[in-house]
Amino acid sequence: MQDQTILDRITALVDEEHKLRDDPAAPEANAPRLKSVAEQLDQCWDLLRQRRAKREFGADPETAAPRDIGTVENYSN
Repeated sequence: MQDQTILDRITALVDEEHKLRDDPAAPEANAPRLKSVAEQLDQCWDLLRQRRAKREFGADPETAAPRDIGTVENYSN
């Protein structure tokens, strides 16, 4: 997967997130999908960071792999 493909996915997810948040008709109905979109965004950003780090340190960015939600969501800064 190329960086641009990941960035395109991020853009699509952000667009969807904005549409869901702007829909005043069903905020409760949108909550599960918003949670899923947020998790997918976190995974995409994590994968992009992995690829960039591997490239920076001379490793093959194609060896980066998406991590599970539990791992990505439990990062601490």
